[in-house]
Amino acid sequence: MKEYKLESLIYYSKLTLDKEHIIKSSGADIQAKLDEYANEGWRLVSTDATDFGSAVYFYLYFERDK
Repeated sequence: MKEYKLESLIYYSKLTLDKEHIIKSSGADIQAKLDEYANEGWRLVSTDATDFGSAVYFYLYFERDK
């Protein structure tokens, strides 16, 4: 039997000429979250991202054996 978990991360846009500033600022946070879950036995099975207004939402879907 599998156990599932969803992690949502939100990053807000700011006024800048660097159009990749969200990717640059979120990379370390997302990697830390992936490492944290991997240490607990979770596997990343899917990802998704969406934007709404000035925010970008990243969704990380994990699973592990129960």
